[in-house]
Amino acid sequence: MTESIRGNVKTLAGINDDVQDNVIDLIIKNIESRLKIWLKQHAQLEDIPVELTFIIEELAVHRFNRLGSEGMTSESVEGHSVSFSENDLAPYLSILETYIPKENPSGKVMFF
Repeated sequence: MTESIRGNVKTLAGINDDVQDNVIDLIIKNIESRLKIWLKQHAQLEDIPVELTFIIEELAVHRFNRLGSEGMTSESVEGHSVSFSENDLAPYLSILETYIPKENPSGKVMFF
């Protein structure tokens, strides 16, 4: 799966060669690890559902574009301003939260 994710990340980032494949693969691996931890903590899932692959791809592009700007929260150069989120998963929380199991209400229902 990582190979197709890498291909999609490269397409989105406009990369046409293989020079940076190792960097992209490491970014993807780190994002997958972070997402797995979140899903395990909050949704009791061990694996990333395939329908969440787009989150890995989008985060990988964002992370790739920030290389060299690690630790920065904002940057302003000649009127151009860029802000970086401290929590990369924040824009996707409403989607991720749908994977959190709903607790059953206490009590019983009986039908006669």
